[in-house]
Amino acid sequence: MPITKIQVLEKIAHSGLVAVIRAENSDQATRIAEACALGSVAALEITFTVPGAHRVIEHLAKNSSHQILLGAGTVLDPETARIAILAGAQFVVSPALNLETARLCNRYQVPYLPGAATIREVIEAMECGADVVKVFPGEILGPAFVKAVKAPLPQAQLMPTGGVTLENVDDWIKAGSFAVGVGGNLTAGAKTGDFASITQLAQQFVDKIKRARGQ
Repeated sequence: MPITKIQVLEKIAHSGLVAVIRAENSDQATRIAEACALGSVAALEITFTVPGAHRVIEHLAKNSSHQILLGAGTVLDPETARIAILAGAQFVVSPALNLETARLCNRYQVPYLPGAATIREVIEAMECGADVVKVFPGEILGPAFVKAVKAPLPQAQLMPTGGVTLENVDDWIKAGSFAVGVGGNLTAGAKTGDFASITQLAQQFVDKIKRARGQ
């Protein structure tokens, strides 16, 4: 039975960590996926800056030995979103809101996480049905942005991406983040074949998120 939209969101919320993957090929992506899963990561976001990203998603959907959510990132339009969903993507992430992409994801009950950099953009994303809004670029906005938005919009579920490190992840969570997206600061070891470091870092991220939540 296919996983539901609610189950996807609950799984991301439980772990609090989405790994942003820019793999060179499907084999590397699979090894990153396995390393992340061993480190308790909830979900992988395969960005469409990766050549043949939909094939990477499809390969992981068919061959990954772990139950980890697969998402598509850097999705700019509904055509790309549909390709990703058909390949097996269980959530879709964009750098900014695209109304037609939001409609398509809502049609198929796939979580859509559009990027936002202002409170107006956060509100517009929520009005278009976004259950979670990606705070992007996180390295520029900082945890203070999340805290500021949550004051008038406590119902907003925010996921910063960019600039999230092991040193500041607790600041992001304590500011009110729903989850965090982490790319190179988590997966850099893949470039040298050090996948064990990805597992170790992932578990450290998840543990720090739990502590920041008071769990």
